[in-house]
Amino acid sequence: MRIILSDFISLDGVSQAPGGPDEDTDGDFAHGGWSGPYFDPEAMGANIGAVMARTDALLFGRRTWEGMAAAWPGRAGDPFADQMNSFPKYVASHTLAADDASSRWNNTTLLAGGGEAMDAIRSLRADGGDGGLQVWGSTSLAAQLVAADLVDEYQLMIEPILLGGGKRVFPSDGRARPLELVSVTQAATGVLICAYRPAPSA
Repeated sequence: MRIILSDFISLDGVSQAPGGPDEDTDGDFAHGGWSGPYFDPEAMGANIGAVMARTDALLFGRRTWEGMAAAWPGRAGDPFADQMNSFPKYVASHTLAADDASSRWNNTTLLAGGGEAMDAIRSLRADGGDGGLQVWGSTSLAAQLVAADLVDEYQLMIEPILLGGGKRVFPSDGRARPLELVSVTQAATGVLICAYRPAPSA
């Protein structure tokens, strides 16, 4: 499977709590829900739909998964919710129990945290077919995937706001990782919808 990292991201690289004020307040982050005013259904909704159409499964860290699990099962009947609920889902966590995960959101498989989860993700990437394994949010997990060179495609919605600090999906390890721009679309709200992939090694 191809690992696709999908994120709303501020101009200064923050992707913490784009969806709501209480989504993630770690570090006294006070800007939860910052992404909402910039959402353009025509351009951003179309891009999300196109990426979902080539996605075979979803991958989350524990915090993002818990937010999704609290939201989507109760919205059955909405086409997008039905699509989210039908996907196979994987969650990497030290604290969730497998039975708890599968009962709270259907089609969820628990991947043990730490190195075991990364090994399982490597196996999914190598043996899971040609479709996409899409990662939404999940800043800590996303940074680990980037650091381990496991991301095949970046779908970034770069929004015209500076947040002044917060969680990022990119590791701070001092290593350069060249990327190729595959496509860019400008939304009416000033968001740049960018697709990147790792540049071939020289």
